[in-house]
Amino acid sequence: MTAAAACVLCAQDGGVLVWRGDKLRLIRAEEAGFPAFYRVIWNAHAAELSDLSDADRNLCMQAVAVVERAIRDVLEPTKINLAALGNMVPHLHWHVIARFDWDSHFPASVWAVAQRQRNADKEAAVAAQLPTLHALLSERLAAQFG
Repeated sequence: MTAAAACVLCAQDGGVLVWRGDKLRLIRAEEAGFPAFYRVIWNAHAAELSDLSDADRNLCMQAVAVVERAIRDVLEPTKINLAALGNMVPHLHWHVIARFDWDSHFPASVWAVAQRQRNADKEAAVAAQLPTLHALLSERLAAQFG
C-alpha cells in the first residue's frame, strides 16, 4: 500500500471543511476547548514542506498567512499558534490556532497539560463568531487562490 493510499488526509477532509481550492483546503478541527483550531492542508500527498516546489511552498505559506490574518481580524485572539508537526499524520498540513489568555492551556501549547478549567461561556462566544469568520476565510482564500 502506498503512503498516499494509507493517508487519512488523502482519504478525507480531516475536519469541518471551510474552503477547498485546487491545491489546498482549510478545515476546522473539532478540538475540545479550542473552537478556532484550523488546519491548512495540502491536497496532494506530500509529507514535508520541502517536497513542494518553490512556487507551491510559497502558495502554502501565503494561505497560512491569509488564514492567520482573517482569524486575527474577526476573533482578536491573544496569540496565533502555528505548527506543522506531521508526526501522527505524515501529510503536509499547518495548524493555525487562535489562542486566548483565558483558554485552558494558555500560555502552554494546546497539546500540553491544562493550566486551568475550560471556560464554556468564552468558548461559546468564540464559536458564535465562527460563521462570520468562515465567510471571510472563504472569501479571502477564493480571491487569492481561486
